[in-house]
Amino acid sequence: MSRFRRQFFIGIFLLALASGLAVMAHNRWNHALPNYAYFTGWVLLAAMILLALYNARKRLPFLPLGNSETWAQIHIYAGFFAVVLFLIHLNFRLSTGWLEGTLAWLYALVTGSGIAGLFLSRVLPRRLATRGGEVIYERIPALRHALRQEAEALTLGDQTKSPAIAEFYVRELSDFFAGPRFFWPHLFESRRPLNALAAKLEDLRRFLNESERATLDKLARLVRQKDGLDYHHALQTTLKLWLFVHLPLTYSLMIFSLLHVVLVFAFSGGAR
Repeated sequence: MSRFRRQFFIGIFLLALASGLAVMAHNRWNHALPNYAYFTGWVLLAAMILLALYNARKRLPFLPLGNSETWAQIHIYAGFFAVVLFLIHLNFRLSTGWLEGTLAWLYALVTGSGIAGLFLSRVLPRRLATRGGEVIYERIPALRHALRQEAEALTLGDQTKSPAIAEFYVRELSDFFAGPRFFWPHLFESRRPLNALAAKLEDLRRFLNESERATLDKLARLVRQKDGLDYHHALQTTLKLWLFVHLPLTYSLMIFSLLHVVLVFAFSGGAR
């Protein structure tokens, strides 16, 4: 059994065990313990703080706090367990009131974005590894600019003696090399736009002499390299945009949760 599968089965087993025990305890103590809702609220808040600490751990990699993979596994399974705690805290009922409703919606959005992020973080890096190896995201604009300069020198430079290729570049490829293209096709693993460009290049080949065909081959290579950069740009941008969604939602949830604690203790007698 691979390491990943072993971690997966252990994590699922511990999650199922903890969730089962939590539900059993809820059924046993829900009406027996005084201030039971306060207890489940504090446990839920502690779980949320643990989940939020994962981002702090990523920002402080130099501290001896365990490796990132272990923290990621804890974050994933603790996140699913926190959903169970949240439902227990609500006593498996819909929230009432604007604050409680806002908290429920925020919790649902954080959970949904977390599940989406789990899927993206498992699928997209694997796909990126199959397309040209590692490409540093911050270097993509410079690499794209270099490819554009090379393509323009090849097709529009002083040494170019093929009006057909120059015209084709201006008509079909100038916008392609100017910036990132085909974001959604790349994200959904569609090569139709690239295949369409390749078909147009092949159509042009029929009207060229041997020297021009050699130039066209070089241009086709640059098109494939540019398409590979666009692929990395699309997938890496998606991973970064996901963080810009998940983290603000998480911080908003924490702020509303603390406000909820203050209001509960202020107006329901909890402070006494």
